Amino acid sequence: MSCLFDDWFEVFAFHLDRVLGLNRSLPAVLRTFHSAILPYKYTSGTPRPVVWWDPDIQHLADSDNDQNSVSLKWVQYQELLQVHCGKNADLKSAPCVGVHHSEWGRLALFDFLLQVNDRLDRYCCGFRPAPSETCVENLLHVKCGNTKELVLVHILVRKADPSRLVFIDNAGRPYQPTDNLNFRLVEGIDEFPEKAVSVLQSGCLESRLLHSLYTDREFWDSQGGASGLRPLIRTVEERGRILLQHIRDKKLRLNRDL
Repeated sequence: MSCLFDDWFEVFAFHLDRVLGLNRSLPAVLRTFHSAILPYKYTSGTPRPVVWWDPDIQHLADSDNDQNSVSLKWVQYQELLQVHCGKNADLKSAPCVGVHHSEWGRLALFDFLLQVNDRLDRYCCGFRPAPSETCVENLLHVKCGNTKELVLVHILVRKADPSRLVFIDNAGRPYQPTDNLNFRLVEGIDEFPEKAVSVLQSGCLESRLLHSLYTDREFWDSQGGASGLRPLIRTVEERGRILLQHIRDKKLRLNRDL
């Protein structure tokens, strides 16, 4: 297991993943620690998110790029989306990297709802970042003009199942305003998972999420129960409505195989 810092949104993300039927995130819970062997910051009484780590996740041997299973730049990513890896092109033939085409639709939908930019847009090219953003302070944002330099991070798979992605570091942006949503996260995506889309269309996302989140009582209580969680869920619902409109406007496909 690995302890995160204040990324409580990681726990919410796990439940969203399961409710949507994506099933790509590692299990996450919120817990209070009391062990004397842990540093005080973990035992101060503040609940901490805990993610169950999977040792089968594949990491590159390159120490500068070990947060990926594959080395992938934005330009190549857009190219492999066009050739439909695993459908119209062999998974191991260039520009493919062994990941099935349908996986990118899962990832894009998930990241858009949570506004996770660190995987597909770590340079914050698709929205207006605040000056305090890491991507601005680390001078990543200034590279947006040179597409060839942009790389993807946290593109991970399991050794036993390398054609499917694993979603980690899912604590996105719970308070990102609607007028500054990152549509770069869905750029090049031409199909989305039918099951997840059907949940967004059903109007039942709130009730299903509340039911799921209630099973982690420490998280539930720390967020103020149903009344505390509803504003956050409704923010995600609104992002879902915006994504559904995007799907309709672009006449994108829904994939039953996801």
